[in-house]
Amino acid sequence: MSSAESINKLFREKGRTLGSVESFTGGGFAEAITSVSGASHFFKGGYVTYMTEEKNRLLGISWETIDRYGVVSQEVAGEMAGHGKCLLNVDYCVSFTGNAGPTAMENKPVGEIYIGIAFKDTVQVFAYHLEGTREEIKNKAINIAFEHLEQIVSNN
Repeated sequence: MSSAESINKLFREKGRTLGSVESFTGGGFAEAITSVSGASHFFKGGYVTYMTEEKNRLLGISWETIDRYGVVSQEVAGEMAGHGKCLLNVDYCVSFTGNAGPTAMENKPVGEIYIGIAFKDTVQVFAYHLEGTREEIKNKAINIAFEHLEQIVSNN
């Protein structure tokens, strides 16, 4: 299973940089990455854009995309990762948007989450329906992101 330690080792070996753009995880991904010594060698920083207006104002996510698909969507996750990659000037950027509960949001169920990873000229978005408490959903999403990130970085 991937972890912050394995991501740290991989990014340092590959000489790549990482950033994050988070919503429902509230900075949990960045906290996990920076809890490991050596993160300053590859992790440039991140944004926590919890409110919709900040996704637009800070990240440049269009109101058209937000209105059409909602913030809990593949499209917004993709734009968050892509815009974050450019804004942070990193090789890889991970984004998180979703609903950790306790109630449905935008008619989307608790546990519907999207993780975006931008790299090179590509953005991949992964959709999941997770179960558990609010904290469990957040932690599961972060661990899933570690796994996807490790696989993508290892192959690129």
